[in-house]
Amino acid sequence: MTRERVRVTAGSGRPGAPTRGIALPGTPVDDVEAAYARALRRSQLRLAVGTLLGFVVVMLALFGALTLIPELDQIVWFGVPLSWLLHAFGFYPAIAGFALLYVRGANRNERRYRALREEDER
Repeated sequence: MTRERVRVTAGSGRPGAPTRGIALPGTPVDDVEAAYARALRRSQLRLAVGTLLGFVVVMLALFGALTLIPELDQIVWFGVPLSWLLHAFGFYPAIAGFALLYVRGANRNERRYRALREEDER
């Protein structure tokens, strides 16, 4: 695969001017590397939005269960209503779980990105 170097100048603003990736004014930019970087940013954004939506759905379901099932207050465990225990110990593990899933996914995306760059350099 051939690599073309493109000269990017800040503020050129003409239609069709190569402005891919982030570069300092006047520095050469590889089109291939810029495409890989854009793909990585897109995959990280998809992962972040998906994780956020999943987190919101789970939190709304947990909050809805606590709100719509008043019988949870009648179940007492060690003198504490079950709804309180779910508030105390239900939300934080979900937060930690989604954080762990996001970090693992982001690391996987970056490993794939590095593998593509190394394969392209050969």
